[in-house]
Amino acid sequence: MAEVVFRNVFKRFGDTVAVSDASFAVEDNEFFCFFGPPLSGKSTILRLILGLETPDSGEILIDGRPVNGVGPAERNVAMVFQNLALFPHMTARENIRFPLVERKVPAPEIDRRLDEVAAKLHIRHILHKPPAQLSGGERQRVAIARALVRDPVAYLMDDPISALDARLREETRVELKRIQRELGKTLIYVTHDQEEAMSVADRMAIMEGGSIRQIGTPREIYDHPASTYVARLLGSPMMNILPSGPSGDKAGFASGAIAIPGLVVGQTAEIGLRPEDIKVAAWTEGDAGRPARVFQVEPLGGFTVVTVDAGASQVRALVRGQPDIRPEALVALSCDAARVHRFGPDGAAMPR
Repeated sequence: MAEVVFRNVFKRFGDTVAVSDASFAVEDNEFFCFFGPPLSGKSTILRLILGLETPDSGEILIDGRPVNGVGPAERNVAMVFQNLALFPHMTARENIRFPLVERKVPAPEIDRRLDEVAAKLHIRHILHKPPAQLSGGERQRVAIARALVRDPVAYLMDDPISALDARLREETRVELKRIQRELGKTLIYVTHDQEEAMSVADRMAIMEGGSIRQIGTPREIYDHPASTYVARLLGSPMMNILPSGPSGDKAGFASGAIAIPGLVVGQTAEIGLRPEDIKVAAWTEGDAGRPARVFQVEPLGGFTVVTVDAGASQVRALVRGQPDIRPEALVALSCDAARVHRFGPDGAAMPR
């Protein structure tokens, strides 16, 4: 098995705490993703796993073996860096062969592995070219092939497709998920793109300032965020976070502009509403709550983002299709109480 385990790991650079008391276990044959904003500690965790950094305290285990004092070459993990780090004087074939040549793998075995991985990544036709003659997507596939051609216990990838255009990123992340399933290997992936994280990960860890804020499946974290920080990170548009109303019902939420019948507030300090859970309808006299005024309409094809001025707050709703809603129109907003997220004074989630 190729389980990767952190136990209370700390890493500092001077006065900066890059990783703070990190404890987690990446299971064998799991696609695990670290997601968070820049400088949240994601890449430092990868470097700690690889052995390029040494923890100040805590323990790291790979395949059940403590590796704190083990060098990178002896850890048997493969890494794809963000800048790809291809050798410019070598062809794509030579770049892919390099780690096996250095380990003195017999030539027939090298050729067999290279042909296999080139077929998986559809790059046989470019193996004769140097990196300078390859497109960004082709260079990225060569870098991944150089990692895959080895037989490591785990693969580490540090945001390797961030430089690609949106369509190519979408195609490549689908390929990565397929390849990981076929290889049956542990893959640990770092990204700041929420779509990447949610589409490929079996489980994911949400990072903030060197600390892990929540670990779970993408669906678990999206449906049950542990805090307002996590809630705002996942979702496009992001979750609306509004001050709690005093009456336990519609009044008080964005000046009474959002009707949420049956919601019990209790000790709730803030409520969270996903844009797709907010219903938008034309305002008519007699509707519950108060009318809200449309500020902006953003048609996105299959969906439309409607930004509404609701008292002192702006609320974003995601509406299916392209409804006939125009700026300055008066609308009625409502939400099912079962879809409301509740947060306490410290920002932590409360039972729904």
